[in-house]
Amino acid sequence: MTDQRTARILVADDEPLYLRTTGELLRKAGYECECVPDAHAALEALSRESFDLVLSDLNMPGNLKLELLHQGRNAWPHIPLIVITGVPSIPTAIESLRLGITDYLLKPVKYDDLLSSVRRALAQRTDRTPIVDRNDDERRALAAKFPDIIGNSPPMLELFDIVDRVAGTDTNILLTGESGTGKEVVARTIHQHSTRAKHNFQVIDCTAVPETLFESVLFGHVKGSFTGAVKDQAGLLKQCDHGTAFFDEIGELPAPLQAKLLRVVQEQTFTPVGKNTPIKVDTRFVCATNRNLEAEVNAGRFRRDLFYRLVVIHIELPSLRQRGDDVILLAEHFLQILRPASSRVQGFSDEVTACFQEYQWPGNIRELRNVVERAVALAKTETIEVSDLPPSLQSSKLDKRKPATEVSTASRYEALDDAEHSYLTSLLHQHHGNVSQAALQAGMSRQGMHKLLKKHGIAAADFRE
Repeated sequence: MTDQRTARILVADDEPLYLRTTGELLRKAGYECECVPDAHAALEALSRESFDLVLSDLNMPGNLKLELLHQGRNAWPHIPLIVITGVPSIPTAIESLRLGITDYLLKPVKYDDLLSSVRRALAQRTDRTPIVDRNDDERRALAAKFPDIIGNSPPMLELFDIVDRVAGTDTNILLTGESGTGKEVVARTIHQHSTRAKHNFQVIDCTAVPETLFESVLFGHVKGSFTGAVKDQAGLLKQCDHGTAFFDEIGELPAPLQAKLLRVVQEQTFTPVGKNTPIKVDTRFVCATNRNLEAEVNAGRFRRDLFYRLVVIHIELPSLRQRGDDVILLAEHFLQILRPASSRVQGFSDEVTACFQEYQWPGNIRELRNVVERAVALAKTETIEVSDLPPSLQSSKLDKRKPATEVSTASRYEALDDAEHSYLTSLLHQHHGNVSQAALQAGMSRQGMHKLLKKHGIAAADFRE
């Protein structure tokens, strides 16, 4: 951990007043600080001197395409980087997270919030290696940190890496993904690995409470404030003070309540129904939805200001069909926990295992659990057979046996794979094995490029001179 009395911080921002003020505040807090007006000067300073932390604006000369973020993370991956922006957007937030940015703050930033973020970044300072570059032992160790989340596929290893990075912060998070992908499990895991773990994790289902009662349920009420209010009642937000509030299906929150929630997120205060004085809370917000929330904002159904307050970090959960052999790990896990002690069922037949891997799982993990539970109840032997599965899976298995479809699909995928392989090797030849430059030209993240190289068995080192 870096001592705050000697930590050296580089601040890059093209607003002179903000740059000067931030520098003064950090120096008063005991840090050494160098301020530069653009990304070009920041990269020059980084190449010339040693820093413990970088604070960077997004929209400034030399960083309009996130050049400072890309080059900085590639050349100095051990230096924490905090982004501070007055013009937030989902693409920059997602790319910042993929690049391993420590925090993503919105202007104007309160002095205490800025110092808190700086202290966390310095405390967590580490020579972090991207998950795609780690060995098998390191990957297993990372997965072992989150035993409640089953999986070891590349998409899940990336998810573990992201959760590991964001759990210790107080940053608000949006979890998206198809229904049944396990958003609540991930939200709870983030809470359990945060500094708030000793306090409550409160689930607030935006679809389960009638709109007329939602304000009272969320904020609480005082005795006599409405018919039936026979005593003071603390709301759900008060119950998770110093903890985490998980808003499930946040996209369903009615517009009038969005405005009230915005005040809570911004000010960390709320007023119970029937009371005049506000209550102060310290709550982290993790939200989930299977809707495209950005599209809801553009359609005018979700407040843009609330959207940017809640979606500081966006984590997209992979669907089950993207997770390869994880489906078998999950099926075996569900078999163990759902099988009654008196059951003689021991496992799945090879045909069932193949069926699980071929099926598209539109209901994701939730559907798989239901399928296993049904099969355990219906199985007549020690092994679960295809006949024990729901008709939808049995018909899917039959469809896979059609020769014409199988040959046609295989040919198409082989052609696509060959084209992809040629493109990747061409990029690596052009950039002499530099994965970062190849990814930049392809318009994708470095991690995404590594995934494709691994898929095709291509080693970047073979192209380096």
